[in-house]
Amino acid sequence: MIAVKKRVVNELGEEIDQAQDDFADRLFTLESENGVGGEFEVVANKVLDEEIILDSKKYILSKTDKKGIIEYGNEYFVEISGYREDELIGQPHNIIRHPDMPKVVFKLLWKRIQNRENIVAVVKNLAKDGRYYWVMTEFEIKIDKITNEITGYFAYRKAAPRKAIEQIAPLYKKLLDIEKASGLEGSQKYLAALLEAEHKTYDQFIDEVTGRNSGMMKLWFMAMKKFFS
Repeated sequence: MIAVKKRVVNELGEEIDQAQDDFADRLFTLESENGVGGEFEVVANKVLDEEIILDSKKYILSKTDKKGIIEYGNEYFVEISGYREDELIGQPHNIIRHPDMPKVVFKLLWKRIQNRENIVAVVKNLAKDGRYYWVMTEFEIKIDKITNEITGYFAYRKAAPRKAIEQIAPLYKKLLDIEKASGLEGSQKYLAALLEAEHKTYDQFIDEVTGRNSGMMKLWFMAMKKFFS
């Protein structure tokens, strides 16, 4: 029997490949249980209400394997995270996940990059000492030229614009509150309804909030990808 790939539309109004979407969904669920791609429970770290202000002229770069295990982090990533390099390498990237981050954002992220599609996200990260820092993240999916399989991901990060943080932080709090009350499905439905009400896709919303498609921000991400590709 010949398998037929069916094109469907996901909960955010984006056209996706059903087989890839199902695989990404299973991966997110599995990694949530194993502590890789899913929820990171802060145990050793105390969470402080103190922000680390990033240098807008510097960038954070990390590379993970296809399951989200850190293989490389640049000097600024090590500095800001507060971990030694040897403490980061071999650990799941969610070692820096802040408990204020809603799961729905990471589920969307994982589905997109598993579908070999870039995604831009504004993320609140947790440093080892309990402080937090906001980044704007964009991805590059690494593909084996022989097998055509995903081998890993580069993540390029820089300081999130203050205007973006001011708009995103209340939304994330709302989504997190919904997840605590009615689970991931509830936050997915809320986010989808919000975007529908504003007649925007997720990408259009993020581009508008961050100003990614204008000026130096777009040029910066393009330069980073070209330099490290």
